[in-house]
Amino acid sequence: MTVSHIIIEGRKYMWDGVTYPGEQEAEKAKKEYEEKGFDVKMVNQEGEVTVYTRKEVEEIVLEGPPP
Repeated sequence: MTVSHIIIEGRKYMWDGVTYPGEQEAEKAKKEYEEKGFDVKMVNQEGEVTVYTRKEVEEIVLEGPPP
């Protein structure tokens, strides 16, 4: 059973919504996420490979005039 998020070392990772058929496909997705600046964890459980990602917020940009 795939869950929407996991906690590893106190950090929350969100599932990318895909169950990969094998390690190679998941590794490709992992690399693509890492290139975009995400922290990525792969989980292989009962033959299903899933990818979980997280990204630290570095800057908050507010648009429009203050209330």
